[in-house]
Amino acid sequence: MVKITFLGAGSTVFARNVLGDCMCTPALRDAQIALYDIDAQRLEESNIILKAINENVNEGRAHITTHLGRENLKAALKEADFVVNAVQVGGYEPCTVTDFEIPKKYGLRQTIGDTLGIGGIMRGLRTIPVMEEFAETMEEVCPKALLLNYTNPMAILSGYMQRYTKVKTVGLCHSVQVCTENLLKGLGMEDKLEGAVDLIAGINHMAWLLEVRDKDGNDLYPEIKRRASERNASEKHDDMIRYEYIKNFGYYCTESSEHNAEYNPFYIKSRYPGLIERYNIPLDEYPRRCVNQIAGWEEEKKNILNNGKVTHTRSKEYASYIMEAVVTDRPCQIGGNVLNTGLIENLPFDACVEVPCLVNGNGINPCHVGRLPVQLAAMNQTNINVQLLTVEAAHTRDKSLIYQAAMLDPHTAAELSIDDIRSMCDELIEAHGEYMAMYH
Repeated sequence: MVKITFLGAGSTVFARNVLGDCMCTPALRDAQIALYDIDAQRLEESNIILKAINENVNEGRAHITTHLGRENLKAALKEADFVVNAVQVGGYEPCTVTDFEIPKKYGLRQTIGDTLGIGGIMRGLRTIPVMEEFAETMEEVCPKALLLNYTNPMAILSGYMQRYTKVKTVGLCHSVQVCTENLLKGLGMEDKLEGAVDLIAGINHMAWLLEVRDKDGNDLYPEIKRRASERNASEKHDDMIRYEYIKNFGYYCTESSEHNAEYNPFYIKSRYPGLIERYNIPLDEYPRRCVNQIAGWEEEKKNILNNGKVTHTRSKEYASYIMEAVVTDRPCQIGGNVLNTGLIENLPFDACVEVPCLVNGNGINPCHVGRLPVQLAAMNQTNINVQLLTVEAAHTRDKSLIYQAAMLDPHTAAELSIDDIRSMCDELIEAHGEYMAMYH
């Protein structure tokens, strides 16, 4: 019997999607599912919804257990074959609010703050100590398990696990599998979707659509470039930054424009406030989403459960397809975040990169990509600098490396002086209290 442990099971919607997918997969239907969280109410809500799905789509075949609090982590992980990580350390309050409000005092504005920038750095630093505990426990009670990490900052957390623990880890994002589809639909090229072939590689949230061809092998990029330029010139829309990438760097990337607006020094600039309106950049987008989700959760929960009639159809999330391929040895392809063992030749070997991977009974098998176009590798490198310094800061607990990570962040460095960066980091570390007490 396959055992699947879900860490952060209080992320109810995501747990429903991933574990619901597993219950819709023949090779996984009889799984033992262990739900783990430190929030009793959210854990029970997920348990109720998942047990309803199990009855409605799976004839009750999965065996679901709940495990509350750190004292029950070992039981949750014991003899697991697959571990899904979706924890958010510190939650919306107090940590996410702090990550946005303190930088604002210094004139530094963010959109999402979960992957790069000062928000991504702080989130990574407070999450890695928890990941270390997960790793130590997994090495003890399920040393052969495969960790599927969905928690951001993806490259920082996955890279840490890959470099400094013995846990087999792959980082998974939602954006790779829908990148080409969303681009073609946004440009009115839906007729080219059927049979389209693409190649995507880079780093998480900034992996590049290197090639995209229709079913007959024709290169779609010339028409994509023409239409993207025309659309940006004629209307405001939600994907203007990525279309600007096409214009200025020649390629589209995987993650949304609201994310990519803060991964570079180009668009959120206090000296040029008109850029925010020009490129339709949603400042403070992530806190706004959190507030709306919290306010609407009770109603959403009722709608999901639907008086116990909740059902599920397998989604495009990679998790169930990976588990299925490992269990059955029937191969599938994913876009995975893995250690760069020469896979992308002009990025550092200790970086965590996002590349095509073959999955089969032997696990995750990353594919060699070669060299990225120089300008794309350069864009990735500016983000990798921050990721590697954050990983080292977490590994050594050395606060000076936190300063350096923030100093080398493209957006932060474009807005603030070094003195302000140091002061902001100190204020954030102090405000996060016990979550950051280990850094000195």
